[in-house]
Amino acid sequence: MSNTIQILPKELLDLIRHGENYQIEYKEATIDLPKSLFDSICAFSNREGGDIFLGVHDTGVIFGVNPASASKLISNFVTLANNKDKIFPPLYLTAKEYIYTSDGTFSGFDKKGKHIQEQVGEYHIIHIHVPVSPSVVRHKGRIFDRNDDADFDITDLSDRVFQCYARKQSIYYVNKVYPHWKVSDLRADLIDKARQMAITRKQLFDKQRHPWADMDDEELLRTSSLILTDEEGNTGITLAAILLFGTDNMIASACAHHKTDCIYRVYNVDRYDDRDVILTNLLESYEQMFEFGQKHLNDLFVLDGIQSVSARDKILREIISNSLAHRDYSNGYVAKMLIERDKIIIENGNRAHGIGMLNLKAFEPFAKNPVISKIFREIGYADELGSGMRNSYKYTLMYSGAEPEFIEGDIFKIIIPLSVGSMIKVGPGTSPVTSGEVSGEVSGEADSISIKLDIQKLNALLNYLEEPKTRNEMQVFCGIRSQDYFRRNILVPLLNSNRIVRTIPDKPNSSKQKYVKK
Repeated sequence: MSNTIQILPKELLDLIRHGENYQIEYKEATIDLPKSLFDSICAFSNREGGDIFLGVHDTGVIFGVNPASASKLISNFVTLANNKDKIFPPLYLTAKEYIYTSDGTFSGFDKKGKHIQEQVGEYHIIHIHVPVSPSVVRHKGRIFDRNDDADFDITDLSDRVFQCYARKQSIYYVNKVYPHWKVSDLRADLIDKARQMAITRKQLFDKQRHPWADMDDEELLRTSSLILTDEEGNTGITLAAILLFGTDNMIASACAHHKTDCIYRVYNVDRYDDRDVILTNLLESYEQMFEFGQKHLNDLFVLDGIQSVSARDKILREIISNSLAHRDYSNGYVAKMLIERDKIIIENGNRAHGIGMLNLKAFEPFAKNPVISKIFREIGYADELGSGMRNSYKYTLMYSGAEPEFIEGDIFKIIIPLSVGSMIKVGPGTSPVTSGEVSGEVSGEADSISIKLDIQKLNALLNYLEEPKTRNEMQVFCGIRSQDYFRRNILVPLLNSNRIVRTIPDKPNSSKQKYVKK
């Protein structure tokens, strides 16, 4: 028998050793098919496909199936997979038997913490590859979906079922037609604003006249696929048009869960220091999110080649446009922009085309809402598909010296790491810094001073505080003459942000009080 059954290929063994995830599942089986097998088949079909291995413990330790029962297991599996009363629509799947020889070195711990050792010997394994189904699959009338390393029955969860159907049908929720609303119900000022932005951008870059310049509002919407005819023959403006140009009442009626929660949480970590709940159209949502980010993040001095650029604004542009243009508007998850001490987090509902961390080199962009994305490109809120991720990498490295993270899933997440220089306000008063160099009138001095305190200077100061230093020593190190200026704009923010702490023995206001990096 060993002569007719293939040896388990290395690539399949690598999958087994990799561990269970959203595309890999282990099933213990000896002489019968596991009861949960077709739940997993259904879930894989409805998500991204995957591989199932019979005869493998959930630790990855290989126990094998009974060699005498392997052929019967495969035959029963193929029969059931093609039975419409079991799986609908039927799946034409195959299963293949392999032989694996263990040297007994592999082991793992089960969910109860028990150590399980693989034994030396020859084992038979059955491998089943499940491709993505073009339609939603049911197991005994129930719909299953895959999340991480588990299968979930989503039959009674209407939102999850809709998302499952949307993934299969390649339809866009924002193309939903609302025939009872007319173009005149939209905000004409917003349409004209978009028109003027597109005209200006076209003249700036191409020195040409934009086609929208010669179109009335209805022509603009029709050519932008914001007026469509649905399958029932109804013609009207789409949800995308309402989200872009609708009144707040229209948006609340058509998409009641549309909301973006902007939160600044640095000092009051139990709640928040500042918050803005944005419920309006996408053009003004973009502007309000941008203003919120500018309000709470420093604009550090950054050079792109020999040109000074605002890396902060470049990052905000990319992550905000991504959140608004590629959001799954059928998903009730509340979108967020969260600014914390060491990172910005963007979260929004998503029509996932994979799960896990996105790799810039291997990333293949996919338009989630092509119509909204097109409008954003025309007016300059975004560039060509896929450029946002590349630009975010580029400018985050300039801004904080670290790489951003893009995490694909039903909830799409972007994490932009921040440095101490991104958060600490180093200019006079409490207004955000607009460049890496700050100047202003300082009390007690006749002339204005110019202080350059960019990220490198801040990091140098923190390194200087590896050993305790007095306020005067810190002030001299930074080259600042005014005690009041230094205390108000550098010392206090560093203390409030918990980057430095006072040494214990002396009084807080004593000239002998020393400070040290935490």
